Amino acid sequence: MDQPTKPKLIPKHFPGTHFDLIVMAASAGGLTALSRLLADLPEGFPAALAVVQHLDPHHRSLMADILSRRITLEIKQAEAGDRLHPGTVFIAPPDRHLLVDPDGTLSLSQSDLVHFVRPSADLLFESAAASYRERAIAVVLTGTGNDGNMGVTGIKATGGIVIAQSEGSSEFFGMPGAAIKTGHVDFILPLEKIAPALISLVTKGTIT
Repeated sequence: MDQPTKPKLIPKHFPGTHFDLIVMAASAGGLTALSRLLADLPEGFPAALAVVQHLDPHHRSLMADILSRRITLEIKQAEAGDRLHPGTVFIAPPDRHLLVDPDGTLSLSQSDLVHFVRPSADLLFESAAASYRERAIAVVLTGTGNDGNMGVTGIKATGGIVIAQSEGSSEFFGMPGAAIKTGHVDFILPLEKIAPALISLVTKGTIT
């Protein structure tokens, strides 16, 4: 006798949005880039955000504290079981992969390093793609290496949108460049134009 199929979990959509989740990744130069980008998003931004910034795994991260002093959005270092909600930026803690679960919550993992890093942009992006599909946007910011290039493929394959920071505005172009080389980046934008693009995509479904 066939076992009954379990219903697939689908995260709840936020009201009045075309995209529910924005996942971002950065490495070298990332704190400055994230500070500038997030400061340009308004209080009450209607989508949730999850961020991987490559950090020293041996030290407590002050990133959430630093960003909280500079921007109006709520900033939180992610904990297992946190539920995504609009207007909040969840930061991956040092030495933990940050994953998006199908019920709209977050989980942490200390599984193997990916591209020699933990947290991994690829794992965050791939889990966001699996859970939010066409309701997810991935943003690849300044950084060395190629973390994120596999994840943007997953975002694009499930109908999401991918944005990469332009070379001229990147302190380090390794990560954005690797993402662009996949052929799955929809928009290559200077840093100052990424926040307006996100606002337009989330509220209108397109960049105006």
